[in-house]
Amino acid sequence: MNATDRTPADLLRSALAADPARPLVTFYDDATGERVELSVATFANWVAKTANLLQGDLAAGPGDRVALLLPAHWQTAVWLLACASVGAVADVGGDAGAADVVVSGPDSLDAARACPGERVALALRPLGGRFPQPPAGFVDYAVEVPGQGDRFQPFSPAGPEEPALIVAGAEHTGAEVVERARADASALGLTGPGSRLLSGLPYDTWEGLSAGLYAPLATGGSVVLCRHLARLDEDALAKRIENERVTATAR
Repeated sequence: MNATDRTPADLLRSALAADPARPLVTFYDDATGERVELSVATFANWVAKTANLLQGDLAAGPGDRVALLLPAHWQTAVWLLACASVGAVADVGGDAGAADVVVSGPDSLDAARACPGERVALALRPLGGRFPQPPAGFVDYAVEVPGQGDRFQPFSPAGPEEPALIVAGAEHTGAEVVERARADASALGLTGPGSRLLSGLPYDTWEGLSAGLYAPLATGGSVVLCRHLARLDEDALAKRIENERVTATAR
């Protein structure tokens, strides 16, 4: 990727310029049988729409804290890059009561209600489906995001030295996210464009976020992100690795 990239949003822009058609995130949920594959272009479109929702409808801006109460999921990856695009701080698993915006999956709605600001709920259903009945007090992401614009322009771009991510209580600037992701690549087996990493790690640690998104993005690779991977036996896992042309794993 471009050596001048200093933020996660820069990494996505470079990936889009380099090869928009290549796969970036392939998601499996082994509890439901769901499989979703997003090219760089499709992923970037979701990011743009989500960033427009975050900046426009939810009035979030640089420095605002967005608590992401979400599992390892392709929509979580979208939200991480949308926060970076807006300049908001993505607080993974953070305290909703201290957040300006909270984004919750269906299993964390009670905790999310502590947020005094805007609340967004994700059903995390196959194909990005909506809730049958929207949770009271929440915006249903699947209802609101399709109508958002396909291009995003931040009102006030955040610099690389501004806070961008909080995970496991540790704060990282945009530049630190990029630098750490690049540094992780070799240990994860990512050797550059064409590398394909299968990750079954949760998103509640830096290691999970790096393997499951940032390191593949930083090196021109892609990720096969697996939720509930423990439900697969070794034969099924080996078949997935073969079918998805996986070159490295993180479990």
